[in-house]
Amino acid sequence: MADIQSRRVFLKAGLIGTLTLTAAGGLYRFLHNGTDQSAAFRMNQDAKAVLTAIIPVVLKGAIVPTVEAIDTALHRVQDAISGLPLSTQKEIQDLFGLLTLAPSRRLLAGLTEEWPQASPEQVQAFLEGWRNHRFALMQSAYHALHDLITGSWYADESTWQTIGYPGPMKELS
Repeated sequence: MADIQSRRVFLKAGLIGTLTLTAAGGLYRFLHNGTDQSAAFRMNQDAKAVLTAIIPVVLKGAIVPTVEAIDTALHRVQDAISGLPLSTQKEIQDLFGLLTLAPSRRLLAGLTEEWPQASPEQVQAFLEGWRNHRFALMQSAYHALHDLITGSWYADESTWQTIGYPGPMKELS
């Protein structure tokens, strides 16, 4: 009997979560319907706010989180996203949209405040929650954010020294 009740609770929670995400996605698209869905990704203020909170946590120890360092990282992430197929850019835009809308931010990231007010500990907890989530979709979203930030940061050879990378072998250049 307990198994049946726990399954029902799980199914109800899944249905409520799905409906909430669908409503949040519809609201985001309604509010941003003036944007060209076939256009390349352009980082808006909302996406910058999300990344400004996440970048120092992901690159902890690699950067001193100054305005200049964060701006540099934001530009590198934008450049990395610009090199992706348009369909992938649209998915990333949707991810940022979900992370910035209050209902989906609360549900998906567990943040009641806006991203600029989030503490590094709250952002770390959000990232760890997605990294170890039981649903592969959430893990994929974590890896997308992580890889966009770290990949774009370390693609620049000026950052290689911080991780002890001497650069490509001279024989291969």
